[in-house]
Amino acid sequence: MNRVAVDLGERSYEVRIGTGLIGRAGAEIAPLLRRKRVVVVTDETVATAHLPALTAALTAEGIAVSALALPPGEGTKGWVNLARCTEWLLEEKVERRDVVLALGGGVIGDLVGFSAAILRRGVRFVQLPTTLLAQVDSSVGGKTGINTAQGKNLVGAFHQPSLVLADIGVLDTLPDRDLLSGYGEVVKYGLLGDADFFDWLEQHGPALRAGDAAARLHAVTRSVEMKAGIVSRDETEEGERALLNLGHTFCHALEKATGYSDRLLHGEGVAIGCALAFELSARIGLCSQEDPSRVRAHLRAMGMKVDLADIPGDLPGAEALIALMGQDKKVIDGRLRFILARGIGEAFVAEDVPGDMVQKVLADALAGR
Repeated sequence: MNRVAVDLGERSYEVRIGTGLIGRAGAEIAPLLRRKRVVVVTDETVATAHLPALTAALTAEGIAVSALALPPGEGTKGWVNLARCTEWLLEEKVERRDVVLALGGGVIGDLVGFSAAILRRGVRFVQLPTTLLAQVDSSVGGKTGINTAQGKNLVGAFHQPSLVLADIGVLDTLPDRDLLSGYGEVVKYGLLGDADFFDWLEQHGPALRAGDAAARLHAVTRSVEMKAGIVSRDETEEGERALLNLGHTFCHALEKATGYSDRLLHGEGVAIGCALAFELSARIGLCSQEDPSRVRAHLRAMGMKVDLADIPGDLPGAEALIALMGQDKKVIDGRLRFILARGIGEAFVAEDVPGDMVQKVLADALAGR
């Protein structure tokens, strides 16, 4: 088991990464408990696959368990299920000193974390991420929230978990498309700040996809190390943490345009967004044209979505997509911020990107459909 510290003073915690952590969850979580009782919130798909093992691990340590299973899918991450989750926690008489367990992917982690943040003005929670995307991204750093009609993650709170248990063994149960979606976030870390890690992914990405446990352990650990370091230095995204949004300005607009549906999974949008961000960087003259070509080649070699043409169904035009970006959380004083790059591993925050250049990149990408 690898351990990565998220250093936030009194709110510091560990991310533990390894195989079999759900089966050891009782022993891992027990030291956090003031009384031997937890509540688990998950989704119906994850409950079938992993809730019995988690329940057994907890009861083996004498910990009483209650569980709520919400519907699976991005549509769950909204007001209705936030209310359902929070009301259930109140009915279960969860106290401020208790611990709520979020068992699932990013949707469950974000929603349950937000519910924990607002319940009794903040109760402790533990993340047990069951997808690659959640293990390397959403479970670490304390961003919680829900989607609304106006956009993605526009309502939420910073609420750090007390512990993250990333069991890479459960990745074996993921459909290939979901694994690759998570890989979109893994690649992002190499592209934003670690060219050597991107080199490693070019060599070992296929083995990771095929199920190599050592490759998965290294990729998840390195991704978490990078995110933990950035979060420790900039918890509430006043500066450096914005780099973690590489590809996300494009991604969130595309997710909104596709109705947060199965047409485009989040990590697929991130991969396409990273390719577009590097293309935009090259057009402006920040990096060589070889960089976006290399990014696209690796994503394509991994069998991932790379272009707007890979998204099924109709998409709005370039102007409409830019309008959707206007609701993004990265808008400041009405100006869009993009994460651009001077090369692989050299991302930075850009606030003066020419709008006509963004529109041209999108128009050309749409023309390729």
